[in-house]
Amino acid sequence: MSSLNLRLPESLHDAARKIAKEDHVSINQFITTAVAEKISALRTEDYLAKRAKRGKRSKFERAMKKVGDVEPAEEDKI
Repeated sequence: MSSLNLRLPESLHDAARKIAKEDHVSINQFITTAVAEKISALRTEDYLAKRAKRGKRSKFERAMKKVGDVEPAEEDKI
């Protein structure tokens, strides 16, 4: 595991400390989790963009034709 010296504005530090305390975790654990979540979001965005480039409207329409023409379940209605 590596060490990182991090400078935060006092307001962010106070907010992170408060949330970590409420969640019963250390501030290090809170920040580690926050960084992991951000990395995951960025990687997911990149992955979906690459997948979208491979998509074809004709394949989508072909797949949609296979879906039966039925009413949605009650819990799925808006």
